[in-house]
Amino acid sequence: MEDPDFSVYLTGAGERGIEAVKAVRAVSGASLWQSRQLLDDAPVALVAEVALERATAAAARLRAAGAGAEIRCGWCRRALPADGAPVDPGPCESVYWATAHCRANALTVCDCDWCAEYGPTRITRPLGDRAV
Repeated sequence: MEDPDFSVYLTGAGERGIEAVKAVRAVSGASLWQSRQLLDDAPVALVAEVALERATAAAARLRAAGAGAEIRCGWCRRALPADGAPVDPGPCESVYWATAHCRANALTVCDCDWCAEYGPTRITRPLGDRAV
């Protein structure tokens, strides 16, 4: 199965102006002027269709600079909590991915047909842990 893609949304500029502009520039690759415009236009997607690790690093950099950031799963459209905890198990809108296999999900066991036939694969653990 293919991993879902994640997007990082800039949700607010924060109070540390130039630090936030520099963080937006580092994350998005935009010029200083464009980065300032993105901060003014928040909420806006800064990074789209990236791996969970890259999205987490980008959101952490933005938050460290005082800007608001949100990570959303590209398949189920749910937002990951800012503390890095997995999202609550719930209905995933993906037609490709079993809910338990989403790396952003809190589930640790799966009863999907694939796992029943081939054994557990990449069951999600809390962020930072390795999947089975």
